[in-house]
Order: sequence, then structure tokens, then C-alpha cells
Amino acid sequence: MKDGEVRDFGRRDKIGYMFGDFGNDFTFIFASSFLMVFYTKVLGISGGMVGTLFLVARFVDAFTDVTMGRIVDAAPPARDGKFRCWIRRMCGPVALSSFLMYQTAMAQASMPWKIVYMYVTYLLWGSIFYTSINIPYGSMASAITTEASERTALSTSRSIGATLAGLVIGIVTPLFLYTTDADGNQVVRGGGTFTVVAGIFSILALLCYLVCYRMTTERVAVERDVDAESVSFAATLGAIARSRALLGMIGAAVFLLLSQLLISTMNNYIYPDYFGDARGISLFTLLSTLVILLVAAPLGVPVSRRFGKKEASVAGMLFSSVVFAVMYVLKLQNMWLFLWLGAIGYLGLGFFNTVIWANITDVIDDQEVQTGHRDDGTVYAVYSFARKVGQALAGGIGGWALQVIGYEPAAAAQTDVVRRGLYTTATLVPAIGFFIVAAILWFVYPLDKGRVEKNVEELKKKHLPAEH
Repeated sequence: MKDGEVRDFGRRDKIGYMFGDFGNDFTFIFASSFLMVFYTKVLGISGGMVGTLFLVARFVDAFTDVTMGRIVDAAPPARDGKFRCWIRRMCGPVALSSFLMYQTAMAQASMPWKIVYMYVTYLLWGSIFYTSINIPYGSMASAITTEASERTALSTSRSIGATLAGLVIGIVTPLFLYTTDADGNQVVRGGGTFTVVAGIFSILALLCYLVCYRMTTERVAVERDVDAESVSFAATLGAIARSRALLGMIGAAVFLLLSQLLISTMNNYIYPDYFGDARGISLFTLLSTLVILLVAAPLGVPVSRRFGKKEASVAGMLFSSVVFAVMYVLKLQNMWLFLWLGAIGYLGLGFFNTVIWANITDVIDDQEVQTGHRDDGTVYAVYSFARKVGQALAGGIGGWALQVIGYEPAAAAQTDVVRRGLYTTATLVPAIGFFIVAAILWFVYPLDKGRVEKNVEELKKKHLPAEH
């Protein structure tokens, strides 16, 4: 692409890319936080059955994610770019399929039909349509800019988009979904509330995708790999197995999402059922979001530039692990103290999330340096699948834990044994998960500050002749 044909990278790209994740998370965070509540408390499906659904879906994703990645890599660029075109094509289907998952009318159906409905709509959304837009969107960062600092800025913008979406969903949604019964217990509101809220979020997701499409620009030409279609799934797995950087990031992603989404899932039970106050769901979202926006996000770029993304992320995850471990040991009865400690614990998690997407572009760069081939879509697809595994494990562990500890969805109040089980699942399990993330980043993931800078310089030399 010749000089002068496209505008320089700037604020417009960062805002547009932020809206892309805003769109993603109007369906993803809503599902991660409230889909199990819908299945268990509205449709009356057991937590164990829901957890099994999430794991089955991830087996399907093992094929659909990588397949979509190969499609993106092999397809020739469209008139509006190699990756942006997929946002235009798939924003409607992903929004519609998300809406279809939350049809409260299915509460009157028989249990076999509920199970069929649950599997069909969830796989349609998560394994097909969400995959078809999320993988090209994530891969697009490496086509927007080649500069390491600008990619970190894109990662920060994306994380801010996710945080803002989480803020809206986490604060507003509980206010509509929960109500108080005659005995003062927090219960899920009846009627078609879930369906209405899902419809609103689907419309907002669609609008955010269109903003992302209009405001971002692909300025790095990614040539079509003519051999991409002939690469088998087994060969792809073999290439992945040889990439220590990708394996390290996959392992970190699995345990990061497991811990983060387990907290989101259990918040919908621990505040209404342990503390007896569903307002805690919204309050935690507000406090943790403020910590991320006011502290973690502003520090993301300068701290990463000074110490390195890997090094700073390890410190952040260890911090989060210690805070949640302390919460478990204290066995808190005061909701406000629990809220503040949990929000503080999100500081380390929030910092890692602000730079994590820049880590993926670092992995893609490292693969190109090591192999001579660049497969943005495939690498991102594998990473996306790893995140979905973490999501599934969070849902699975959450669902199975509810069943093991004896949680009764129809009961107005839970027993003391169940309440203690909720507390342990919401604190100890994330503490362990965050510690494992830190260990994987330190001992497995090899892309420290020095190696990242070296890779960037090598690729600049490689691509410079083609850019001038």
C-alpha cells in the first residue's frame, strides 16, 4: 500500500477498535454472567446439565474456531480489507442468535425440548456466529498497525471497550432481572424480562460493530497464503505444539478466563444467596470497573513499555491471587468489605487484560520470525478457542459446584452449607487460578521485553521494502 493512500494511525482507530469489543461483549459478557442464571432459574435446567453444555460446545469450537481462522487466512482481501469485511457480514447474525438464546416462553416447554433449545441456540451463537466475527476482529489488530506501542494502545482500547460493556451489563442488568419477594428474598423477575434485555443488548451490539467497521482502517497488507487451504488440522496442531509462545498464552488464557468468569458467574449467586442483597452484583461491577478504568488502563501502556508486558502481567496476577486468597481465609460476612477487597483484587487482573491483546500480536510476530509464515487468523483462532475453554470451565465448574453443594434454584433461601460452598467457589478457586496464570506466564511464555523488541525490529526490516 503506497504512502498517502490511507490516513495515519490515530485516535479514530483506537475508538473504533474499542467499539468492536463493546459489541462483542454485549453478547459475550451477558452470556458469561447471566446465561446460567437464565437456564437454571428461568428454564429450571440443572446446573450440571448447563455445565455439560458448555464443555460440549468447546469440543465443537475446537473445529469451528480453527476452521474460521483458516478461512480468514486463505480468503483474498475484500474491497474493505481482509478482516473488516467479516464484521460487516456477520454482525447481524451474531446479534440475532444471541437474542434467540433468551426466550422466556421456553419455560413452559417440556424438559427434553428445553435441552434441545438450549443446545441449538447456544451452539448457533457461540460456536458459529460469534466465532465468525470475533476471530477476524481480533486478527485485525495486526493489520491496523505494525508498531508495538500502537498495538498496546489498541489492546488497551479493546480492554476499555470490554470494561465499559461489563459496566453497563453488570450494573444495569441486575436492576431489571432481580426483584424482592414477599419474604424479602432476592429472586429473578418473571415474565419476559430476560428476552427484552437480551433484545436491547443485541441491538446495541449491532450498532457497536457498525461503529467499529466505519472507524477502523487496515493499513498493513497481509498477503494471501496460497497453501493455507491445504494445511490439515493435524498439521495446524503440530505447528501450535512447536510454538512455546502460543502454548504459554493459551495456558494463561484458559486459567485467566476460568477465574475471571467464575467470579462473574458466582456473583449472581453469592450476593443474593450469601449476603442477601442482589445489589452487590451491580456494586461490584461498578467498583471493579472504576479500578480498571482509573488505575489499570492508564498504567497499561507506560508500565508495559518500561518493564515489559510479560513481567508486569506476572506481578499483576500474583497480586490478584493474594487478594482473593485473603478473602477466602477471612470468611467475610460484611458485604461492603467483600466488595472492596474484590474490586482491589481486580486491579492486577485488569492490568493484564489491558495488555493481553497486544500479547497476541507479539505471538503472531514471533511465529513469523521463527517460521517465516504469518497466519494471523489461525493463531488468533487457536487463542480464541483457548479463551472459550476457560469460559466453558468457568461455567462447568460453576454449574457442577452448584449441584455438588446442593444449590436449589427454586428455593427462596439456601442452607448454611450451600452458602459456605458458594463463598469457597467464589474466592478460593479464582485465587488458585490467578496463581497458575502467573506461573505459566513466568515459566512457559518466553516473550519478555527484550525478545519482543528484537522481533519487532526484525519484522520491520523484512517488510520495509514492500511498504515503500
